[in-house]
Amino acid sequence: MGRLDGRVALVTGAASGIGAATASRLRAEGAVVVEADVAGDPSVDVTDEAQVAAAVTRALEAHGRLDACVHAAGVAGGGPVHLLDTTEWQRVLTVNLTGTFLVAKHVIAAMLANPPDRRGQRGSLVTLGSIEGLEGTEGGSVYNASKGGVVLLTRNLALDYGRRGIRVNCVCPGFVDTPLLRSVFDDPAMAPIREAFVAAHALGRVAHPDEIAAVAAFLCSEDASFVTGAAIPVDGGYGAGHRHGLGELLGLT
Repeated sequence: MGRLDGRVALVTGAASGIGAATASRLRAEGAVVVEADVAGDPSVDVTDEAQVAAAVTRALEAHGRLDACVHAAGVAGGGPVHLLDTTEWQRVLTVNLTGTFLVAKHVIAAMLANPPDRRGQRGSLVTLGSIEGLEGTEGGSVYNASKGGVVLLTRNLALDYGRRGIRVNCVCPGFVDTPLLRSVFDDPAMAPIREAFVAAHALGRVAHPDEIAAVAAFLCSEDASFVTGAAIPVDGGYGAGHRHGLGELLGLT
């Protein structure tokens, strides 16, 4: 018996990376999963409100309800602000932050129609932030700003809808081995930078998408029934602090 048996879940960004891993994990937990992606058929661009609304409507028409949503769609971007084109700033903010708003708007409206369960809950929305939405990184600028906005929007949604039975939480991954990460770091010139980012994780590696999906599935489940408004780092210790080589002297590595 799965933790999500009988639940209907929408996953955005489901064609690859964290979204694809999450869709698979939710199915393994027993959920009926509706996938949405800009590369899907039909295409769902989370910056287009009509397309987001249509995706939610399709889920409701096919399954009668929507119990959970993991909003994993997003893009990378950044650079020093004095060199950053305004259109790039707007692109990243529109996809990452406005897209989160639009998905939340239509998903929460659908969840409000659900009858409450034995704990008075009607649904769970999980957003995707980033450890870079909790702390700065060199060159992060617009990406970090967009993910910081997602974190605070998530907390506000939790406050606004908690008493209506909807939990809203944010997963904040460290660096994850996804096509998005590879698009940034696959340039040979970026190899030393990638190594430095990997080394900054206390576990000494980047995450697999399945490891992020596992936390998203927990937040969708009744096991997380008293968790809302949280921004949960799933970052392999990236945000725990800094290593300066003392561990080697102490024989710890």
